[in-house]
Amino acid sequence: MGVTEVPDAPKRIVVLTNEGTEALLSIGITPVGAVRSWLGKPWYDHIARQMDGVTVVGDESAVNLELIASLEPDLILGTKFRQEKIYSQLSAIAPTVLSERIRSDWKGNMKLYATAVGKLPEADAAFKAYDDRVAAISKALGDKKAEKISLVRFMPGRTRILLKDTFAGNILSQVGFSRPANQDRMEFADEVTKERTPEFDGDRLFYLVYDTGDGETAAAAADWTSDPLWKNLAVVKAGKVEAVSDAVWNTAGGIIAANLMLDDIEKIYGLPASR
Repeated sequence: MGVTEVPDAPKRIVVLTNEGTEALLSIGITPVGAVRSWLGKPWYDHIARQMDGVTVVGDESAVNLELIASLEPDLILGTKFRQEKIYSQLSAIAPTVLSERIRSDWKGNMKLYATAVGKLPEADAAFKAYDDRVAAISKALGDKKAEKISLVRFMPGRTRILLKDTFAGNILSQVGFSRPANQDRMEFADEVTKERTPEFDGDRLFYLVYDTGDGETAAAAADWTSDPLWKNLAVVKAGKVEAVSDAVWNTAGGIIAANLMLDDIEKIYGLPASR
C-alpha cells in the first residue's frame, strides 16, 4: 500500500488474518487482538491454548475498527485480499502492513509479517525447520510420491475441487506429489456440481468438510459421499479416500497448520514422525 513506518520493536500487535496469527505465534509473539478463527470458538483447537487472553476483533472479512482502536495497537497486520478497502481507516489507528493476497502465499506473507515486527531471524529458523521436514518426508515417501492426489472441499451450499494455488495444494507440491491432469493447474479451485463427481478421481483423494457447526455441510458431504457416482470412483473402490481437517488443510493457512498437515501425511503414509 506504499511506505509505512513501524516501531522497531512493536509490543501491541493486532493481526487480521488467520495465517498471520499463526505466523506471529510461531515466532514467539502473542497479539493483543486477532480476527477469530474461521472454525472454533473463537480459535482453532490447535492454537487455542496460545491465544488465551487475546481479544477477538471480528473476522477477516468484517473487522471491528472501534475495538481495534480501543486496544491501542502500535502495529496492525493484514492482507489487501480482505482489508484493502479499509486501509486508510486502519492506518489512522496505527501503522498498518498488508500482504498482497493469501491462499498459497503463506511463506512470503509470514516473511513480510516477521520483517514488520523485527523477527525475521526467528521466521527464517521456522522456515528451515519446516523445509527440512518437507525434504525428509519427500525422501521417505520414495515411489509413493508418484500417487496423483485429488483434493475436494465441501462447503455450505457448494463443493470445490482444490487446485494448486491453495494452501494444501502448495504443500503437496512442495512434498513432491503430482495431481490428476484436470487438477494440475496453478489456479485456486473449480466449483462443481454432483454430476462432475467423476472429476474427483485420482490415485488418492483427500476431502475436507467446512462445517461451521450447524451440520448442514456435514449432511451435504454425507449425501455426496453416499451417491453412486462417488462410490463408482476408482479411488473409492481402491480404499484410498481420506477425510482430513478443513482447519488444518485449508482454513488456518499458516505455518502451524502446515506442520500439522505434514504430520497427517506422515500418519497416512505410515512414515516415522519427523518432529
